[in-house]
Amino acid sequence: MRAGIAFVAPNLAAVVVFLLFPLCFSLYLSFHSWDLFGPMRFTGLGNYRQLLDDPLFSIALRNTAVFTVLALAPTVVISLAVAAALNRTLRGIGLFRTLTFLPLVASTVAMAVVWRFLFTTDDGLVNLMLGWVGVKPVPWLSDPNWALLALTVVTVWKSVPFATVVLLAAMQGIPENLYEAARIDGASAWRRFRSVTLPLVRGALSFVFVITIINSVQAFDQAYALTDGNGGPETGTYVLGIMLFQNAFRFYEIGYAAALAWVMFALLLILTLIQLWLARREPEEG
Repeated sequence: MRAGIAFVAPNLAAVVVFLLFPLCFSLYLSFHSWDLFGPMRFTGLGNYRQLLDDPLFSIALRNTAVFTVLALAPTVVISLAVAAALNRTLRGIGLFRTLTFLPLVASTVAMAVVWRFLFTTDDGLVNLMLGWVGVKPVPWLSDPNWALLALTVVTVWKSVPFATVVLLAAMQGIPENLYEAARIDGASAWRRFRSVTLPLVRGALSFVFVITIINSVQAFDQAYALTDGNGGPETGTYVLGIMLFQNAFRFYEIGYAAALAWVMFALLLILTLIQLWLARREPEEG
């Protein structure tokens, strides 16, 4: 008994110090006004009321919602297609899998800086390639709408490899005899994918949905590196992560930033519960 406690104690201590204490302390801070230097002042729900009246919060919430929707569908569709393509026993498939998963090991900030050069209006590679097909230069990082789309492209590029790994692992766990039976019945490749693969990777697909939504709502590093951390042109990429960073580390409104963090947590919790409920409900109806 004592030996077991001794083995578990370091892990429990790490959880308490690095997880439970920061969570409880941030919740405590959300009911106070504090600038890191002076004494804390209890404000009750003042930070939350101020947040609801803040016009920048509505802008950040709108941008985050649009950004999440724009990033979710491409990430899921591309990941499904890539996972299905890699779920084969072809010659050299290992090389293609390695190339597909390379963005996973790249630093998010580093790759965002590279994409920033690619999106340069005058001599960026993206506009040069568009010019080859007769498309005029696009103001990727100077127009609010295009800046949010550029942020979405970078996020999808970074998110697809992880989602592909999850879906590919699920696909490789599907018994081959199910595909053989479908072939004998005359099912086409698309029919086998729709009737065999999709139903059996539903759990992994639900996980990809949840993780993609969480990563999109919490997006910060790619938005910061891509648009100088100021929310882009005319707050075009002013997402919740940027708002949280600015209030905490530029304006030193720690309590206000903590309240925003807990609002983000509540939004993510609601979205996750809805997704899990839908994932459980669909099989029962089917």
